[in-house]
Amino acid sequence: MSKAASRATIGLNGQPLPILPPDRDARVWARLVRVMFYTPGFMAILLIKTGEPAGFGISVELLMLASASAIVAGMFIGTQSTAGGATASSRVGNWSGALVLELLSAVPFLTALPSLFHELATSNLLHAAAPTAIDTSLGASELLPLVAVLPFVLYQLSGFGTMSYVLPRAVDWVVNMAIVLLIVVSYYFNRTSDFANERHAVGLLVIIMALTVIYGVLKLRTLQAAYDLNAPPEPEPKKKDKKDKKDKKHKHEHDDDAPEAAPAS
Repeated sequence: MSKAASRATIGLNGQPLPILPPDRDARVWARLVRVMFYTPGFMAILLIKTGEPAGFGISVELLMLASASAIVAGMFIGTQSTAGGATASSRVGNWSGALVLELLSAVPFLTALPSLFHELATSNLLHAAAPTAIDTSLGASELLPLVAVLPFVLYQLSGFGTMSYVLPRAVDWVVNMAIVLLIVVSYYFNRTSDFANERHAVGLLVIIMALTVIYGVLKLRTLQAAYDLNAPPEPEPKKKDKKDKKDKKHKHEHDDDAPEAAPAS
């Protein structure tokens, strides 16, 4: 296994260089863009066909936001470049797209899941053959979709997420706790049919996510620009001298053609 080249930590000015996220495979994020585009859109259509309009709350809007944000994330990821002519913006395209996917696709999708599950579980259309089944309470099992929020928070707070590279650790914790709190509060308002307050809670959540994405993308670009300005030049890969290689080949052929020494008598 080849050893990956490590980044420089001290710049030409003697100051520590900005800490940037690790290089990531853009192909993986591009595949996730397709998943996040189709899945929420399909579930929104399913909710419209099987749910009751009075119980939608803001679930459909959240699912469509998740789907539309995936397109924007794909645009960021498509600009990723480290080749000739690459700028500070193009060097952070992959990280910026990941930030959009994490906060404006995954968070709205996770917010919509609990109320979506409740709508499907109590749909008149799905239970037309057994109308009495609608009155059967699922109890605590309706909270199962909320469990998906826990690994997402673990993903963010354990250093896997892109947000941890642009926000101080304390602020990162506050934002993630706000995500969990607002998702739970919005679900409570949805179950109590308090759709006005549900919209307020979800609206606040989306505003926080949008502001964090804007700040994060600009911060990543600033960090990359500072890194490029002060980073020492990377050592060029060693290239074999064609002339030396040719001389060695000629010498090897000359040695092969030389007559063998006569054996001693």
